[in-house]
Amino acid sequence: MLWSAFVIGVVGSLHCIGMCGPIVLVLPGSASERVSFFISRFLYNIGRAFTYAFLGVIVGFVGQGIAVAGYQQWLGIIAGSLMILAALLPSKAARSILPTKQYDKVLSILKMRLAGMLQQTSHTSLFSIGLLNGFLPCGLVYMALAGSLVMGHPAAGAFYMFIFGLGTLPVMLIISYASGWITGELRRRINRFIPIGIVLLGMLFILRGLSLGIPFLSPDMDKMKKRGDVDPQSIESTVAPGCCSGGE
Repeated sequence: MLWSAFVIGVVGSLHCIGMCGPIVLVLPGSASERVSFFISRFLYNIGRAFTYAFLGVIVGFVGQGIAVAGYQQWLGIIAGSLMILAALLPSKAARSILPTKQYDKVLSILKMRLAGMLQQTSHTSLFSIGLLNGFLPCGLVYMALAGSLVMGHPAAGAFYMFIFGLGTLPVMLIISYASGWITGELRRRINRFIPIGIVLLGMLFILRGLSLGIPFLSPDMDKMKKRGDVDPQSIESTVAPGCCSGGE
């Protein structure tokens, strides 16, 4: 289900208009210097993608542990449930679950580092800003990480998250060049529909994990293993048939 990473990135990047958008608008550089401006914005966004890939490695190890324990088909159910929970859970309730004191302290340090780097104009600093920005709290990133859990392998999890980062690239570049088009009303309208899309995607992950025997939507993993369509030792193929080979 590698395609879902790009979908989350593209759809989620609309949410970025209201969240990451303000950071993009204050990045150093002038639009009059066309080549340098584009390179700097591209490096910033690639920096975010690299951080997402790093986070995907960590989550991939968790997914691999679950798969090795013999619960690989539960990965889709867990990931889908996390997506739906993240989409529906009020932000206040989420903060009550998190260790807010330690969380806020780390977040404060991160923001201070970002503020200092925003005063620099080199391409290296823009890439570094992207790296740090990737660690900022974002519900869409958490949902993508839930998807990378399904990959069941550190390398596959990293690749999944990098694709997610690339999915956010088009809209983030548009924000850099068309800031005047983005209004508060537009952000509010977009944010109303994003949870619906995430819930639907979460339901798809759950269906695939249930292996109900529905072609393409929820294939029967046990039958595919018996036919030899799925390598029992390949976690990526088990949880995401066809994503890396000539399958579905």
